[in-house]
Amino acid sequence: MRKKCVSTMILLLMMAGCSSNVANGSQEEGPLPVSQMTAHLSQLSEKKVEYAVNLLHPKTKDILYSFIPTVHENQDEYKKEIAQIADELANSLDQAMVPAKYTGNGQLTEGKSRVILDESKLVDMLLNVRPLDKTLDLPLEVAEPNVTAETVKGVNEVVIGSYKTSFDSSVIGRSQNIFLSANEINQIVLGPGDRFYFNLVVGERTTARGYQKAKEIVNKEFVEGIGGGICQTSSTLYNAVAEAGLEIIELHSHSRSVGYVPAGKDATVSWGGPDFKFMNNKDYPVMIKTIVDKQSGSIEVQILASKQNAAKV
Repeated sequence: MRKKCVSTMILLLMMAGCSSNVANGSQEEGPLPVSQMTAHLSQLSEKKVEYAVNLLHPKTKDILYSFIPTVHENQDEYKKEIAQIADELANSLDQAMVPAKYTGNGQLTEGKSRVILDESKLVDMLLNVRPLDKTLDLPLEVAEPNVTAETVKGVNEVVIGSYKTSFDSSVIGRSQNIFLSANEINQIVLGPGDRFYFNLVVGERTTARGYQKAKEIVNKEFVEGIGGGICQTSSTLYNAVAEAGLEIIELHSHSRSVGYVPAGKDATVSWGGPDFKFMNNKDYPVMIKTIVDKQSGSIEVQILASKQNAAKV
């Protein structure tokens, strides 16, 4: 069918090339050159369709992108263009979950939903868009923190996993960095299926946020860096999480051994680099509790749950 349409277009162009231009008083001889016909057909094949499809947020119905379909001779190239659009949208829309925090009076601070754009599904949708499709809902997977004030009752009653490490309290910068990072993850609550991303929860380590210079490992060497020492927080957390039986999603080890945990039991993190991620694979909420003693030089991380839920283990 496509070849038939193209042949018909060529025939029409050839007929047009044999007609007289009476208005200009000139006579065109013979059909249009093949090169001119090919160029004209190329322009027709990539002509923009005169309508746009607004891509909407499935919940808010906000317009996030206006897609203009085109008639394209090269479907592979067209698919690549659409895939690029999907990738750019994913980069702007995807976000990791920010878990809720337990405030101590039985209340929760509000977290942020995990949002993932299904790029493959979006590409298929846009390849098969119809003229009557004025709007389309983006295929976004939205997962809100799976906890409520009701479900977290008693979440701090029983320890289901814990780990403790020591540090030199006389090294002020390192002690301060451990304290600050431990405070950020303290009393984070994860409902069933909720995820924890260390870098996202702790945030960027800057002097404006109180972090100081201390030794850290970079390419197997000890160097001074802002936030040095927070890997002890992430490593202590990792061992507590492992003891509690939670699911590890992402884990990286240092390029050389560290003294505060056994070999292979560390979890290195870096802003914009390696991260430590895990998920609550239990069917009940759990809470992270940190205890830092800056005088004696120790950090303990506990994973807690309610007595009723802990009894299910």
